[in-house]
Amino acid sequence: MRDSGRNERQSPVALTVTAPQCMFGFAGFDVSCVMTETAQGEPHAAPALTIFGPVPSRRLGRSLGIGNVPVKTCSYSCVYCQVGPTPATEIEPRRFWPPGAVVDAVTRHVRKLRERGEGIDFLTFVPDGEPTLDLGLGEEIDDLRALEISIAVISNGSLTWREDVRAALSKADWVSLKVDAADEATWRKVNRPCASLGMSTVLEGMLELAREFRGKLVTETMLVQGLNDGEAAIETVAAFVERLRPAIAYLAAPTRPPAEPWVRPADEDAFNRAFQRFSEGLPHVELITGFEGTAFGATGDAVQDLLSITAVHPMREDAALALLAKSRADRGVLDRLVAEGRLKPVTYRDHVFYVRRFA
Repeated sequence: MRDSGRNERQSPVALTVTAPQCMFGFAGFDVSCVMTETAQGEPHAAPALTIFGPVPSRRLGRSLGIGNVPVKTCSYSCVYCQVGPTPATEIEPRRFWPPGAVVDAVTRHVRKLRERGEGIDFLTFVPDGEPTLDLGLGEEIDDLRALEISIAVISNGSLTWREDVRAALSKADWVSLKVDAADEATWRKVNRPCASLGMSTVLEGMLELAREFRGKLVTETMLVQGLNDGEAAIETVAAFVERLRPAIAYLAAPTRPPAEPWVRPADEDAFNRAFQRFSEGLPHVELITGFEGTAFGATGDAVQDLLSITAVHPMREDAALALLAKSRADRGVLDRLVAEGRLKPVTYRDHVFYVRRFA
């Protein structure tokens, strides 16, 4: 699976690239940086670590997000991704921050929230990339146990063929795997994976994880109109998910501004067709097709809360205003961040969302 000829350091890649190539180097961005190191101990520039929320989650309650990999460090470039296309996909896990730095940042955030009486149901590794690309993931999970909060990882499952990745995921309480397709052609259209990945290898890795994992395993299938919502695609992916035997199989629709403007959620007929087919062989199937609410957690720093959340989770306008109200701030803060070029308003499906600008 590894291409040893591609391991040399790569040049920074522009955010505007929309047809990603596979790479093992770092995609550089014009944001504030800290120095980290690669697995080989070499100096390496990476964006600042992001801890955000808690955000309201249909699946996890109040989820404190941990962005343990830099912006758009991912093995996929999904057409529906809420944080845009991946400039250059990659599949080689490496170290971005010392695990202790991740744990310290989470601990400080949790302490602030607890002081304000904010509840947290899960610590969730859900960066705007693939969390299993972080070599320190397993160690971070181990050390976060001291906070006595359940731990989740939301993964695209593309690296589960690696034994070290499965070992790290096995330490979590709850793991979600993305299964948007189970045939090669549809997978490459929807998820646009790193060229070095093969569908059969990815699927076998997921099956191996499902056999080994002792926590709660769930799947998520995003249905995109015209790509994976036909009867044949639904049949193929449902048959594979049955083999994983997840506690819950979620069928989702893109509800935030996607990477590609032409992306539309599957229609009601397709969702019903998928729900009925998945339910034939699985005990618990749920839909995630709507807005998850405005109950975002606040630390008291309105600007930092907005910037950290919108870096990985586009916020609908009503949710942003509700968050500001928790910190006794008003719309002027939001307007100022837009005027300064730090946030960008975008419209999607008749709602205004705010996303973080990175360049």
